[in-house]
Formats: sequence, C-alpha cells, structure tokens
Amino acid sequence: MVASDVAAPTVVRRRRSLRGLSLGTVVLWLSLMVLLPLAAVLSKSVSEGPAAFWDAITDPRALATFRVTLQVSVVAALVNVVMGTVSAWVLVRDEFPGKSIVNSLIDLPFALPTIVASLVLLSLYGPMSPVSLTLNGTKIGVILALAFVTLPFVVRAVQPVLIELDSEVEEAAASLGASNAVIFRRVVLPVLLPSILSGAGLAFSRAIGEFGSVVLIGGNIPGETQVASQLIREQIETDRPVDAAAVSVVLLLMAFVVLFVLRIVGARLGRREEQKR
Repeated sequence: MVASDVAAPTVVRRRRSLRGLSLGTVVLWLSLMVLLPLAAVLSKSVSEGPAAFWDAITDPRALATFRVTLQVSVVAALVNVVMGTVSAWVLVRDEFPGKSIVNSLIDLPFALPTIVASLVLLSLYGPMSPVSLTLNGTKIGVILALAFVTLPFVVRAVQPVLIELDSEVEEAAASLGASNAVIFRRVVLPVLLPSILSGAGLAFSRAIGEFGSVVLIGGNIPGETQVASQLIREQIETDRPVDAAAVSVVLLLMAFVVLFVLRIVGARLGRREEQKR
C-alpha cells in the first residue's frame, strides 16, 4: 500500500475535524454576541404580554418616530448611493494629489465617535454657524449627520468591484461609438448594482439605529427630528424598559427585512450578470 493512500484518509479526517471546530466556534460566538442579546430584547418586549407590546409600538409618539426615522434613513441611504458610488469611482479611476489621504478620510466615520460628528455639525450649522446656514433642529441636519456616518458603507462596498471590473469591455463599447453615459448605464452599472444595493442596505440599517451623530444637531423634536433611538433612550430614562425593548424590536425587524430583501435582489442581479457573460 502506498503511503499517500494511507495518509489521505487521515488528512480528510483532520480537515473535517477542523471544519467542525471552526463551525462550532462561529456558532458559539454568534450565539453569545448576536442571538442571545436579540433573544433577550425580544423576551423583554413581550414580558408584559402581546397587548402591551402592541400598545408600545402603536403609540402615537412611537409611530411618529418610526416615520421620521424611516424618512431620514431612506434619504441618507439614497444620498450615499449616489455620492458613495461617485466617490468610489473617483478613488479607483482617477489619480490626483492627496488620493491616499482622501481614501483614509472615507473610513473616518468608523473611527470617529459619532457624538463628535454631531458636535462638529452643530458647530458648522448651528445657531452660530460660520457659513450662515442654520440646520440644527431640522430634518436636513439629521440627514447630513446620517449621511456622514454611513458614507463608508457604500464606498467600501463598490470600490473592490470597480477595481476588479474589466476595462476592456468599456473600451470595446467606446470603440463601437457608445457614449460615456451609455457605457456606464449598460456596462458598468449592472456589474456595480449588487454591491451598491449591499452598501445601501448597510447604510440604511446603520442609519435607523443611529444615536450619537444626531443627538445634538437633531434637537430631539417629537414628530419632527426625534428618531427612534432617541425615543428609546427617553423610555429607558423614564423607567419604561418594556416599551423601549418593543421599539427596539421594530427597528431590528426593519433592518433585517431591508438587508434580507436587498441581499436577495443583489444575488439575483449578480447571477443574471454572470449568465450574460
């Protein structure tokens, strides 16, 4: 018997063992960091019964904050779909002085405490605005804050796809007389769309739960600029943890549904594009 024939089953068993160990570690970690906290929040939200849960999420104050949260989060995500894609395009396709600095600045919202972003925006667009533009206590101010903290999601989702994109197809389209707009719409955009949707979903999910970046610039005006995270803090401070948990569950469901739907759509678009090739 050849030595390799004896060693092969041993290698296979080791690989299976390592695979099982890796899977078990991931499941354990996800359970501790994600599943158990989610279960605790869900359990708390229904601890006083389904009727109390329903009353908490249908309270006029809660409905108003859901409406405001959805409005500003959708707009911020759409703004970053456009500006994030443009930023990724410039960083990949153009060369200019200070490009590495700009590339590093894209990740600044990840490293910067979000309350600092709110303070900076308040200093720039508050009552003593040096640019004579007062946006504190307005939805536009909240949207600016959310757009700032969610910009990296779209840029970093689109950038790798642009780097891997084959420029020969674009050159072939240009040689056939296609304009830049047609090339982008027919050649580039279909390839980028799955990553754009993924980045938009992450940006939206981050925006609906954001607190620090809007706490100062937003003004926390009920029905106008108060977002769900601010209502949750208020409920906790007034000893209504069950109501806070119920509102949190609604936010979690919003984020999950959006991410799930966009992921499915993005996967289908990706498969369709691969079939065309």
